[in-house]
Amino acid sequence: MAESYAALKQKADAAWQAVENPARPQVFVGYGIHGQAAGAPDVLDALKKLAQAKGIQADFHIAGGLGPDYAEVLVSVIKPGQPRVFFKNVTPQNASRIVDEYIAGGKVPQEMFFGAIGKLDGTGLPSVFERPEFTLQNRVATVNCGIIDPTNIWHYIARGGYAALNKALTQMKADDVLAQIEKSNLRGRGGAAFPAGTKWRFLATSTVSPKYLLCNGEEGDSGAFNDKHLLESDPHRVLEGMILGGYACKASGGRGFVFIRIGWDLPIGRIQHAIEECYKLGLLGKNILGSGFDFDIELAFTGDSYVAGEETALMEAIEGKRAMPRYKPPFPAAAGLWQKPTNINNVKTYAYAPDIVMKGGDWFAGIGTAKSKGTALVCLSGHIARPGLYEVPFGLTLRQVIEQIGGGVPNGKKLKFLQTGGPLGGFLPASALDMQIDFDGMVAAGAMFGSGGIIVGDETVSVVELTATLAEFNAEESCGKCFPCRAGTRQVADVLERMAHGKGKKKELASALVIGDTMKSSLCAHGHLADNPIKSGYRYFKAEFDAAAK
Repeated sequence: MAESYAALKQKADAAWQAVENPARPQVFVGYGIHGQAAGAPDVLDALKKLAQAKGIQADFHIAGGLGPDYAEVLVSVIKPGQPRVFFKNVTPQNASRIVDEYIAGGKVPQEMFFGAIGKLDGTGLPSVFERPEFTLQNRVATVNCGIIDPTNIWHYIARGGYAALNKALTQMKADDVLAQIEKSNLRGRGGAAFPAGTKWRFLATSTVSPKYLLCNGEEGDSGAFNDKHLLESDPHRVLEGMILGGYACKASGGRGFVFIRIGWDLPIGRIQHAIEECYKLGLLGKNILGSGFDFDIELAFTGDSYVAGEETALMEAIEGKRAMPRYKPPFPAAAGLWQKPTNINNVKTYAYAPDIVMKGGDWFAGIGTAKSKGTALVCLSGHIARPGLYEVPFGLTLRQVIEQIGGGVPNGKKLKFLQTGGPLGGFLPASALDMQIDFDGMVAAGAMFGSGGIIVGDETVSVVELTATLAEFNAEESCGKCFPCRAGTRQVADVLERMAHGKGKKKELASALVIGDTMKSSLCAHGHLADNPIKSGYRYFKAEFDAAAK
């Protein structure tokens, strides 16, 4: 028989107490994708060998990404009676300073110091959350990222994980949970920004079974990595959100699928391990936490297909077919996966559900703007001083994100543009920096927030050349089912390629700007939005495009 939540929480608290108030040093190494790219495996190996050589008894853990990717590899150390201290840009070569100067000697190497958390009184160590990257953040979905070991369910439970699920199953009816999601005005974080509560209501009212809940983690957008970040840094938060969705949608006996692209080995491994942990503790499967509610979750994969992120193409892929969009109606809530009632949400959308259930829909609705509630997970890349992932409340301006959080454009260069929303998104000029981060406002400006990717371009970048790259991506990734998209994306890409090489013609440019209207007769957003880069680019950088078309 599965243990009660209270029993699980008691064990988790004991496990986390041994980390936060340790008898010997606890060492965490940032082991997300960006941490690994910066050399985390070698850093972890070096730290272990250095500690062993000095006879230091310490426990070593992995952590996900804290967010500021420019500071990777990030290492944090908790010594007995001391705050958690973060060190930045750790390499196998300078790792000895952490062991020799701090762990063994008690002196913090200032050049490597990033910040501290907890027990700060009298230490003289500033908090990591006082850094400019963090002062404007509101970490809701990412609160555990970089703090816990994502492969240890006890760490997640100790920090409040699965408390929302326990509350829902023991104190709330399915309709009560759904009502809180609706009250929160949570909108989908995958790009379309459709109200999550409305989607869940569609599924909840169906009397057909089984019901399916799909978590879309395909995330093929250039410049977006927040789904992968959550899956690799706090996978249980996503799973808890899915289980809550299953309960709210009255999907007992149903199944969830986490949909992800083959090749993303780290997020795949983390979420698979988390699923297995849930089954061991009775948080998935039959009679979850003794409530009588049954729900299963498994992984589903796709190959390299950008269109597989479209919700109906996603269902085709899970069924073993080629990832191509379906005709609608019927809509997924009526006839989705295997023609059964189905709901599809993004990774980030599910990640907000636990906090909404615990704190209430009004709490979430109190964050953000009139129509864009909650927080946004912004991925900064390109010509930016502090690239990384930052969680900010909707309503912050782009200037605050780019200049205060991201540190602005480096090397004395000037900001020229922001490319937002992935390859189907658009351009914004430097003059748009005082625009709020908001789903609807950014669309009206010719761009879109999308999945949260913001690529920063300085004065050295050709907008025409970057648009040509985006157009080529869109042409290559068209699934080919709809003729307007199949032919139109290729025509636009060819025109822009000639322009980027100084062989453009005004007549061709005029035609390319019109083709997008024809592509809007396509079945899915790939055709509907594929002209966004050229139209927004031409809107704000007309002179540059005209100069490239003789």
